[in-house]
Amino acid sequence: MKTSDLSERIARELQEDIATGTLAPSAHIRAQALAERFGVSRTPVREALELLLQKGLVEQKPNRGFFVDPAAAARTKKIISDTATDVSDYQVLANDWMRGRLPSEVTIQLLQDRYGLTKSRLLDLLARAGREGWAEQKPGYGWRLLPVVSTPEAFEQIYRFRMTIEPAALLEPSFRPDREILRDLRQTQESMLERDIAVASPERLLATGANFHEAIIRMSGNPFFHTALERVNRMRRLMEYRARFDRTRFIRQCTEHLQILDTLETGDILETSFIMRRHLAGALKQKVPVAQDWS
Repeated sequence: MKTSDLSERIARELQEDIATGTLAPSAHIRAQALAERFGVSRTPVREALELLLQKGLVEQKPNRGFFVDPAAAARTKKIISDTATDVSDYQVLANDWMRGRLPSEVTIQLLQDRYGLTKSRLLDLLARAGREGWAEQKPGYGWRLLPVVSTPEAFEQIYRFRMTIEPAALLEPSFRPDREILRDLRQTQESMLERDIAVASPERLLATGANFHEAIIRMSGNPFFHTALERVNRMRRLMEYRARFDRTRFIRQCTEHLQILDTLETGDILETSFIMRRHLAGALKQKVPVAQDWS
């Protein structure tokens, strides 16, 4: 990822932190702490903060650094909302890939000839596709578009596959709950219910759900379960994101995630496995009709 792309990604995540209250009004934003959080040098962090400064979301105080603008939360929610609705170019690109209208390997020139967009705009779209798991930059030159689910039937098959492997992973002899990870998962789900569902981007909401399940299955101690779930999550993400987006379903999702954590923390693994399967079965009933919108 180029430095500019990396800086923009960091800026987007900080925008959501401001919108959700994770970064409170007037909070001091420490560049070194952000560099450690994102695993980068301070240079892209400073560039990200400059982007937020230009948008009026942070303020810079001489010799003190960057602080969240006291009125930034409302403006950030509008920016996120505008970004979520300004997706027409992305929709066209995603639709063409799902419909088999693009080769699996593309170049910027090929896409410029097809869509008439600038190089900068196409790089933004491909960077977003990369974040959503269906594109990756090839070493040296060009981009590779990755397999995705493109029919409601395949979408349903993925959920049935998950209903098989995720409850089974909990019953593996090597399954070991990690208390620290469980605590972090609980904090995230509670934060979602308190504020994030209303203001976070669809991309972040979907990623949070996938991360929950991948964290649980990783505790099985069997890497094949985890690798399989990561792969199918990547394949389904685009279709789920492009289908009719309903924030209210995340209330049920997070509530059930907390129930899974409650039962897991009691040590009743068999009951947790049953609840996990029931949770996925409910999600299947809820999501497959929605996926028909994209058939």
